[in-house]
Amino acid sequence: MKKLTVLLSLLASTCGPALSADTAEEPSVAEQQANWALQITPYMWAAGISGDISPFRRAPTISIDKPFSDVLDDLNFGGFINIWGRYERFVFSGDIMYVDTTDSHEFGLPPLPFPLPPGTRVNVDVDTKQFTASAQVGYRLIDTGAFTLDALGGVRFWHISNDVTVSALGRSVSYGESFGWADPLVGTRVFLSLTDKLSLQAQADIGGFGAGSDLTWSVLGTLNYVVNENFSVSAGYKVLSVDYEDDGYVFDTRLSGPVLGITYRF
Repeated sequence: MKKLTVLLSLLASTCGPALSADTAEEPSVAEQQANWALQITPYMWAAGISGDISPFRRAPTISIDKPFSDVLDDLNFGGFINIWGRYERFVFSGDIMYVDTTDSHEFGLPPLPFPLPPGTRVNVDVDTKQFTASAQVGYRLIDTGAFTLDALGGVRFWHISNDVTVSALGRSVSYGESFGWADPLVGTRVFLSLTDKLSLQAQADIGGFGAGSDLTWSVLGTLNYVVNENFSVSAGYKVLSVDYEDDGYVFDTRLSGPVLGITYRF
């Protein structure tokens, strides 16, 4: 009996450290989550627009300069969402924008021969839809905990559609065209923690290089506040510029204005 007790004691002393070592090597849930991150940020962008456009092939180029208040008057729908993810040092950045506006004008015509009698009012509605999606992947070059620096590369897709409707004497005629292209991008993203609750973030990219547009670039800077473990709010400023001209289409514009977002972190 004494020999059995000694044998059990030896087994316990041998297996105990081995089990402890196996348990220590297994990462905790918190450690596993630290290897990856995902956040989604729907945001509002109070952007004005300026530049030159030719919405129809070989049509005259029109200069535009609209503050956000004018854009808001024409707005039918606008949606903006930003997605960011990380696995260890590999990162992903995505941004999607969709805007639908209608610019309406009414003209009074001078006396004209048939079919338009004198005093006829002509209504012209131009409906413009813009879809832009950016996707970039990259690598985290610096990570000190309080400061991170990511190098990025990817592509930005554009699709523009325009429909014009002319109405007079109870009749209307519509015509539409659409065009699109893709721009290669290179960019960077930096993050700086100021306190446990406050942080600064900036992201910039440049691209086109004649492959799609002649040049496109964007800059986004925000001040962020952590509400709780899953939610934070951010406010800042964003600029998106593009210079595209091909096959009779011209889209040389700059969108700029303040942004306000709510972020959900998984």
